[in-house]
Amino acid sequence: MSLAEASEARKARLEALRKRKAGEAVDQEGKLQPLIKNRNFDPNSRTVKKATRDEVANGDTVENNVKGLAALIIAEDEKRRAQELDIFNIAPKRPNWDLKREMDKKLAKLERRTQESIHTLIRQRLAAQKGESDDIVGAMRAQELQNASETLSDEDED
Repeated sequence: MSLAEASEARKARLEALRKRKAGEAVDQEGKLQPLIKNRNFDPNSRTVKKATRDEVANGDTVENNVKGLAALIIAEDEKRRAQELDIFNIAPKRPNWDLKREMDKKLAKLERRTQESIHTLIRQRLAAQKGESDDIVGAMRAQELQNASETLSDEDED
């Protein structure tokens, strides 16, 4: 068998498969005939097949799959409705949670700057206490700030 003959045979088989899928049967001569599908027809007895109750009952149908599902959902819904409505579960625990959420974004920037300022003041005070400060003005300011904070704390206590 040559390559040309093999390809022609393959083309013919593929064409027959396509036609069979489309619902047409092909004779040996290439004539088209309708394909008979025996879904509900018994060709031996030449009568219509009737589904028995056993086949219907054993069949995997949507109705069989969801038979008890509706009753289960209704029972769960009634159970949920029977529980008392707790207002504390509906309302947020803190009424100002949304305000805090909005302020956290703005306060993050200020928090960083505050920490930097605190570290700078602590360094200046430590340098002033040791007397090793190269910046005399910075040491004097640190001392003044310390004195001012002490006077403010004294006034707050009174």
